[in-house]
Amino acid sequence: MSNPHVLVVDDEADIRALIQDILTDESYGVTGAANASEARAARASSRFDLILLDIWMPDTDGITLLREWSDSGELTCPVVIMSGHGTVDTAVEATRLGAFDFVEKPLSLAKLLRTVEAALDSAGNQARAARKLLPSLLAPVGRSALMQGLRERVQQYAGHDGAVLMSGEPGTGRSAFARYLHGLSRRAGEPLTTLTAASISDENCEEQLLGNERGGEVVAGAFERAAGGTLVIDELADLNAKGQKLLFGILESGRFTRIGGTAPVKVDVRIVATVAADYEAKIEAGELRRDLVSRLAELSLRLPPLREYAEDVPELLTYYVDKLVDAEGLTFRRFSVAAQNRLRNYPWPNNVRELKNLVRRLLLGGSGEDISLGEVEAEIDAASPADEPLVKQDLLALPLREAREQFERAYLQQQLVLCGGKVGQLAKRVGMERTHLYRKLRSLGVDFKSVGADES
Repeated sequence: MSNPHVLVVDDEADIRALIQDILTDESYGVTGAANASEARAARASSRFDLILLDIWMPDTDGITLLREWSDSGELTCPVVIMSGHGTVDTAVEATRLGAFDFVEKPLSLAKLLRTVEAALDSAGNQARAARKLLPSLLAPVGRSALMQGLRERVQQYAGHDGAVLMSGEPGTGRSAFARYLHGLSRRAGEPLTTLTAASISDENCEEQLLGNERGGEVVAGAFERAAGGTLVIDELADLNAKGQKLLFGILESGRFTRIGGTAPVKVDVRIVATVAADYEAKIEAGELRRDLVSRLAELSLRLPPLREYAEDVPELLTYYVDKLVDAEGLTFRRFSVAAQNRLRNYPWPNNVRELKNLVRRLLLGGSGEDISLGEVEAEIDAASPADEPLVKQDLLALPLREAREQFERAYLQQQLVLCGGKVGQLAKRVGMERTHLYRKLRSLGVDFKSVGADES
């Protein structure tokens, strides 16, 4: 029997050459195609046992080509998708069309060979493809140690059925991580239902959560709509007191009764609740029940702000360019090195959501293949609000003297609070001579007398 023949479709010549060398060394036959046209021609003249297909290509994207083969009945061998990232829509469509698996770029030799062997051994097994492909493509973007650690934590949580409390600033991707967790869990084939807490009022609370039963007709509530799957409660702190009490009761008893019904319904959902990073303050203020939070925090996950993993910004920029070009038909443009570097050092007060919106504006509003540093600077708001925390202020947008003064003012104000307003303790803490420190505080307009009484 002849060795398997593999078609590699990728517009990057170095990637094609790398894959060809690897597979040839393993005794596979390999044919390369730089675009969809060459791939069609290759398939017309040869029979292949496996196709490695890149998503992002200049003439026709990989998903469109896969759909073309699937719709025409020409998909006679397994297809493995190759890309540095993917989207929910891409994952669903590729799975529906019969893709077997997904290989991330930059390519791992071991992963590539394992996937090729598995695809050749399991040709046509679409059910297995669905289980394997979706979680890979749904994985949140980022190769930093922080993001890798988060993905590993989610993978560990996926094997457990306990409730998860996801905390983080707005725009940090809590919904994306909830989808990823669901996609990896045993409930992946069941519904993923989102309940926006702010949409629940005292009047509709019971109906929204429990559903109702009138005249033999049942209207399902959130728990029944998500039955067997995952129920995401978005922004838990926005849930009113009545809703929090009702939710706690359902979780404690593990069952509920519909409005107008008599028979209890057993709860069979996994709960993922999202909360703001400062949710402890909500508890202290009496706006959020501590017992409810404790019940939902069987497992907890803190999603960091983008400024804590800024090394992933270039990859995120590339990801959202590709996603918006594909999903919204925007014109492809790439970020210059200077523009990427500037954005790596931007504090992103609204996190990944802000980055996505910035990319969209730059694709819509500019011209030319490259996005310049000047265009990026024009889009960034140079003046941060006066009450914005220092870590969220864009100091790089300010002149050196003003940026230094702004940093020193914020730094000393916070340190002074930690010292209870005592300048003597502050001097020791920051390593400054006391008389010089007094002058510095006055020159910066820091009112140390209002923080607390100075020590003698």
